[in-house]
Amino acid sequence: MRLQRLLVRGALVETPRTPDGEDRRIAALRALDVLDTPMEERFDRITRFASQLFDVPIALVSLIDQDRQWFKSAMGLDVRETSRAISFCGHTILTRKILLTPDALIDSRFSDNPLVRGAPYIRFYAGCPIYAECGSALGSLCLIDTKPRVLSETDLHALRDLALMVERELQRPESNILDEKTSICNRNGFSLLAEKGLDLCARRMTPASMVFIEIDGLNDDKESKETDRILYQFSEYLNCHLDHSALVARVEKNQFVALLIDASAAAAELAMINFKAAIEALHIRENWKYLLRFSHGVAEFNTNKHPTVDKLITDADIAMYDNKKQRRYADRANEAVN
Repeated sequence: MRLQRLLVRGALVETPRTPDGEDRRIAALRALDVLDTPMEERFDRITRFASQLFDVPIALVSLIDQDRQWFKSAMGLDVRETSRAISFCGHTILTRKILLTPDALIDSRFSDNPLVRGAPYIRFYAGCPIYAECGSALGSLCLIDTKPRVLSETDLHALRDLALMVERELQRPESNILDEKTSICNRNGFSLLAEKGLDLCARRMTPASMVFIEIDGLNDDKESKETDRILYQFSEYLNCHLDHSALVARVEKNQFVALLIDASAAAAELAMINFKAAIEALHIRENWKYLLRFSHGVAEFNTNKHPTVDKLITDADIAMYDNKKQRRYADRANEAVN
């Protein structure tokens, strides 16, 4: 294979060659009508989860356009595009398999790359190609770290599974994995990601905890705009303020779940204390008619007790109802005293 090199910022950089069938590949990418669109939760939830799952600071959904690399989702990176000539993912679409660079400084393809010598200082890269239905490689789901890394076969399998989820979102955006009212995962979308996460946690012996949350006394009137607004804001806060990389979902009208990777039950409880404080501040700022109260329960993942995601959710649900029952007893005791 003939190498192509380009002088970039005083260094000769090995640029990715143009793949066969490039016109067809670009046509397939443009047909998706996704370039230069806003970031979306359906992709961000995957990169956010990948960043936490693999413990890397950067995870990207990268699409290779004619002269640029454009990011549909960029967890841990502030820019939305770079030149294709210096992109790692431009090389990934040529491989038809996961491209691994354990240490870019000693990889002749990338050692002089400005993305290695300068920000974001890439040392480790793993990119899994994502494809159009016609078979053309459009880009990749990639993991980036600022220090050298290696991935196990289990890790690679999990990365492939996540890349397939990105592929499905690109090819069939109408797939039913998001909750319509809140735009976070529904139970189906949650289960798909949580299953992969728990499987990897089990193999790595990494702790994980499930939180089950039920909003108390929320008006169930489907026509209530106030109820819809509260549900949306609660979901947004759960997604952003519970834990940076928690995977969250709405599973019923007033019930939510959250999977926290690398978190014991005690760490999950602490996260819920902080989340409650954030919701109380939101209540004051938004001037809600009443203080939103919710009950929660935590179940720590145990490979022997929790063979499925649903079993872990059930145990967290049971813990939530136990906590709710104890709070009711405490409230009645206080009323009797007063």
